[in-house]
Amino acid sequence: MRRIFLLAALCVSVIAFFACSKNAQPRIPNRDKPVIYTGLAPADARSGTIDMEIMNWNDKTYHVGCDSLRGGYVQGQMIEDFLAKSDPAAIDRNGDGIIGYVLCIGDSGHRDSRGRTEAVRKTLGTWNGSCEPKNVKEGSVTIGGKKFKVCELEGRVMTGTDGSSWNPAAATEAMSNWVARLGNAIDFVVSNNDAMAMGCLQISNYPDGLPIFGYDAISDALEAVDAGKLTGTVSQDADGQVEVIFQLLRNMFDGLTGEEVVTSGITKPDRYGNKVSAQSLYVPENKSFLMSGIAVTKANCMDFKVQRRDDGIKQIEATEKKIFFSVFSTSDLWQTIMVQTARYYEPLFGLKATYVAGDGYSESSSLDKFTNLGKYDAYVIGLLRETSGRDYMDKLKY
Repeated sequence: MRRIFLLAALCVSVIAFFACSKNAQPRIPNRDKPVIYTGLAPADARSGTIDMEIMNWNDKTYHVGCDSLRGGYVQGQMIEDFLAKSDPAAIDRNGDGIIGYVLCIGDSGHRDSRGRTEAVRKTLGTWNGSCEPKNVKEGSVTIGGKKFKVCELEGRVMTGTDGSSWNPAAATEAMSNWVARLGNAIDFVVSNNDAMAMGCLQISNYPDGLPIFGYDAISDALEAVDAGKLTGTVSQDADGQVEVIFQLLRNMFDGLTGEEVVTSGITKPDRYGNKVSAQSLYVPENKSFLMSGIAVTKANCMDFKVQRRDDGIKQIEATEKKIFFSVFSTSDLWQTIMVQTARYYEPLFGLKATYVAGDGYSESSSLDKFTNLGKYDAYVIGLLRETSGRDYMDKLKY
């Protein structure tokens, strides 16, 4: 009888074990660790809206970047201000009453490129509801009290022979072609980033004094602005972005929750007395911090040429945490600035980062390096494509 009883009890235990196992949720590795997307936020492939399923991977997932549309308007306003102060006879190079420009588009499928293209076109009145090349209309601008037509003579997506986007060599080739075909009908040049703007300047017959506007405030561009070769650029505030990223991580590592995570050290001093000096806009519905773009011209370029660090961030005493920091390319100068800036700030926040980079045109080149994730305490992910967020989220599950 005793044996029968023990056997029955054992059967009940086995049945209960399998029943519980069937109903139990599998443990997902790295589920509770902080994840911060930098630059692009994960977005839906169809609508282009931020993919909140990814942003809600856990309560420690955020995005830190620059508002591409607002930044684009900064570039557009800089162009408009420049034109308003120009000599009408000088800016209209062929005297046809039309202010013509050419546009270097980084990647028509990229959120930042789309935002900058849209904002510039809207400022100049050439927006026709699309960021695609050739889909533009006639705009207008007032210069010296006289109204001029504004025409986008040509816009081109700068794709390299290797498939890379935002390609400076492609911009060099395009500019050479534009000068040969369009000549002095070109009154100024607009570029979605500085690398392509600098590519345009590389052609030997670049028209002397032709205004050109870039975006990113990379070191080469700042030198060109100071020398009068580049008319202006826009800073995305790399220091501010990195500081907010690391401040968020430190807040979460220190056990802060709720509103404290997004305010401590950012809008008010943290427990160490640190506070990020840069201004950012927090969009709670998207869990996203957005930096404001800053217009950079010859008048203020020295403020950006000397790389000043934030005096509001001092060395803290805290347990060191390991960070996996991914950028899509080290050949992209903006990404290089991000890494250099991060290297400076990581020890101040008590962080130790491992940096990996893709090749700049294939997301898989970054994803392939997304390995040994269990040994890290948090992840900073720079997306090449905003639609690739799910691929990284899947990596975190294994």
